[in-house]
Amino acid sequence: MSQSFEFRETDHFTAGALGKPGERTFFLQAGEGERQVAVKIEKQQVAALAAFLKSVMDDLPSPEGEPEPVALIEPALPEWVVGQIAVGVDEAESRVVLMVEEVGFVDEDEAEAAELLGIEPETDTATLRVHLSVEQAASFIATSEQLMSKSRPPCRLCGESPGSSGHDCPRLN
Repeated sequence: MSQSFEFRETDHFTAGALGKPGERTFFLQAGEGERQVAVKIEKQQVAALAAFLKSVMDDLPSPEGEPEPVALIEPALPEWVVGQIAVGVDEAESRVVLMVEEVGFVDEDEAEAAELLGIEPETDTATLRVHLSVEQAASFIATSEQLMSKSRPPCRLCGESPGSSGHDCPRLN
C-alpha cells in the first residue's frame, strides 16, 4: 500500500504539468513546511476540481486580495495516482477540506473470491487530506484556469484530450 498524507496547516497547494503539450503529466501538489507531496492526476480531474471549488467558494467568505496562480515545486515525483476526489467544507473554520484517494487496484484472485462470496473486493488505497484556506482554494482555481488555457481543447465528440498525435475518437466508429 502507498503512503497516506495529511496537511492541516497547508502552506503550498497547487496543480501543475510537466512535459511537452499533448504529452504532459499533471500533478496535484501539497505541502507544509519542508514536507511536500505530489500525486499524479488527470487534466480533466484538475479542471473538474477547480469547477467544483468555484461552486463551493460561493458559500464561503470571499478571499482577501486577488488570487494568484501557484507554481509547481520541482522535482514533482508522484507518490501515487489519483482516483477519487471528495471536497468538504469546515464552515466553523472557513476552510475547504480536500480528500484525494489513490486509484484502487484489486488483486484478481481476491476479486474472484469476493465475487463468489457476493461481496465487494477490498482495496488498500492511500489518501491525501488537505485543509485549505479560502485564499488557497481561490489560488488553485486561478492556477487551474491558467493550466487549462495552455492545454489543447478536448475532442468535441467524446471529451478526450487529443494528445500530441491526435486521437482515434470512439464516437467516429
